[in-house]
Amino acid sequence: MHDAVTLESKGLPTAVIVTSEFTLEAVTQRDALGMTGLDAVVIQHPLSSLTAAEIGERIASAVPQIERAWLTGKTIA
Repeated sequence: MHDAVTLESKGLPTAVIVTSEFTLEAVTQRDALGMTGLDAVVIQHPLSSLTAAEIGERIASAVPQIERAWLTGKTIA
């Protein structure tokens, strides 16, 4: 989150990706860093026990949110 806030403050669009277990922590950090408009891309938890193919599926499902974040600053249409 810190890196994303730094990049966003320099005008560089970012997409913070977190799993569903860490959304509260992401929001808390984002708010504490003063960038309340930075929405995270949320993917299903967990990742560590998945195969490479399953992780690829999670990535593919996140791509539309990532693109939206880069282009509009919002992860939800």
